[in-house]
Amino acid sequence: MGELLYSGKVKQVWSTDDSNVIEFRYTDQISVFDQIIPSLIPRKGESLNRASCHWLKMVEDEGICETHLIEMNAPDRVLARRFDVIREAGAIPSDMENVFVPLEVICRHYLAGGGWRRYARGEVGAEEFGFEAGTVLEEGVKLPVPYLEVSTKFEVFDRLLTTEEALQISNLSLEEFEAIKEIVLKIDQLIEREAGKRGLIHVDGKKEFALGPNRIPVLVDSFGTLDEDRWWDKKEHDNGEIVQLSKEFVRSHYLGSGHHTQLSKARNEGGEEPPIPALPQSMIDRTADLYASMFERLTGEEF
Repeated sequence: MGELLYSGKVKQVWSTDDSNVIEFRYTDQISVFDQIIPSLIPRKGESLNRASCHWLKMVEDEGICETHLIEMNAPDRVLARRFDVIREAGAIPSDMENVFVPLEVICRHYLAGGGWRRYARGEVGAEEFGFEAGTVLEEGVKLPVPYLEVSTKFEVFDRLLTTEEALQISNLSLEEFEAIKEIVLKIDQLIEREAGKRGLIHVDGKKEFALGPNRIPVLVDSFGTLDEDRWWDKKEHDNGEIVQLSKEFVRSHYLGSGHHTQLSKARNEGGEEPPIPALPQSMIDRTADLYASMFERLTGEEF
């Protein structure tokens, strides 16, 4: 019987009889804005686990990089390689192997989500995303080239990092850091190719890594799902309409309800955060249907 090592917003990490192997158990919880919504989404955990395993296997089959995947041992569980986790910024020895990299790498292909909100607030200009300075951008525009961001992993709230900050926190060399970013671009080329076959646009997504023997990058955790990535319907986008096919519409629910405004105010002022309200049953049903249908659309497998 394993021991619970870590419980996150949507999944748990358990030990196994093998000290080099851990088990991820995906729950039916859903979170937005770093808050766990007090509503369960039926079979959401199964959708995330099976979709992520689908992509991990494909990355390995294409020889892009190593992954942590060992075996999907249940619809909502997966056995994976275990890596040491050091949470203190800058504390990872620069020659350490088999260690988790405390960064999230985000790759954006369209102006949406947090990237769009930063631009709309005037915090960054069009040139930040590869356009000529002064260009007026609209939400949903395709970026000239993929835009890579790096954020924190173990701070209370995610924040974007400069290259210098990312290297200080992780103790990666610049060459190791660039190698990880190149892998992310190759993975997203694979995702774009496969998603395009099924009428989907891969808008953006995040990846996480560890360093294995000889500090070779190893893709870990989950990706290519509705939690880590944003998807749109290509046909609708070509007709000028953005149809959200990820949990972004759940975020929009709380943006529209005013909860996000209250939450941001409390965080900016250091006050007590308002608890996030439960989702209406209609939103729960809609979300469950989306996770099921998008699993089939992403993978071509039956849910």
